[in-house]
Amino acid sequence: MLTACGGTESVAPHPPQPPAPPVATATTPSPGPATPPPAATLSTQLARGDGTPADAALARGDAAYARGDYDRAEAAFTEAAQLAPRDAAPWVGVARSRLAGAGVPEGVNAAPDDPVALAASGLLRKAIELDPKHSLAQRERGRVLLILGRLKRAVGPLEAAARLAPDDAEVQSALGLALLFSGQGERAVAALSRAVELDPENAERHSNLGTALIQVGRVVDAIVAYDRAVQRAPEVAKHQGNLGTAYLQEGDLESAQPHLERAVELAPERATYRNNLGFCLEANGQADAALAAYTKATELDPKLSSAWINLGNLRAKRKNLKGARDAFERARAIDPTDPRVQTALGELEALQRPRR
Repeated sequence: MLTACGGTESVAPHPPQPPAPPVATATTPSPGPATPPPAATLSTQLARGDGTPADAALARGDAAYARGDYDRAEAAFTEAAQLAPRDAAPWVGVARSRLAGAGVPEGVNAAPDDPVALAASGLLRKAIELDPKHSLAQRERGRVLLILGRLKRAVGPLEAAARLAPDDAEVQSALGLALLFSGQGERAVAALSRAVELDPENAERHSNLGTALIQVGRVVDAIVAYDRAVQRAPEVAKHQGNLGTAYLQEGDLESAQPHLERAVELAPERATYRNNLGFCLEANGQADAALAAYTKATELDPKLSSAWINLGNLRAKRKNLKGARDAFERARAIDPTDPRVQTALGELEALQRPRR
């Protein structure tokens, strides 16, 4: 914080960016390196093996979906729906095929108002109306609602899915995310902890648990969860960045720095990693390196206001008051209502007034 009295201005860096948001596994495969399959007990096969023509169509749809032929899968599931219109399973298959075929992105709030996801949500709602005990329909609707950003609405179907399939890791994970983003942190921790128990080798499960633990103030426990994510997927920048940021929040700068540096190495284009590394470097007394990190962060993402604030604070600390004002003005242009910027500019003006 800038002060208007005394000889040397004391400037506190802006707190680091929070850990990366959790990732919800969706109905489409995620790009990049493969991750361990979830240890789910809930079958994703819709055919029941009852020998009916509708079930034969479901089996063809399952096979086509498994090999990534989503158009053929949708056609088979549609045929099953025509043969058995009161059966929930075909509608689940049609919804999943359309989502996968359209490449609807996964993740919480990844595709708000996406027309394919909206239509799939409607089909899944129809499936649930036909059979409220169809656990896959409940799970898939909850996950689609997460993708759409309907976070509170996702809780209901995911709770139903958890009652129907309590030992399914994906159900517990999706429920935990819905609870977390609905402000129910402790319940989220319980569900995400269960997901980790069911699927202990999946790095994303540990990462999501870590973020929930951060939200409820259990930073030490979050460090343990993030460390387990790093152990399982050390080349994923998000996990390294989350662990480093958690160490920062705990005040362990020595442990934080190597993980933040590794995050930058793995994802040099991510401004938030540079900004958090700058925070750590500045706190460790490495002002030149911190200045370079903040500057690069603003170049990578000119709309990252926290990086501009940190850059302005460090410039002020080094008596570059004009450079500090320029940085604070850039932050104010991003969000004129940000009280941190108003405070920083006010303190800077006080410093620049002639002393009596």
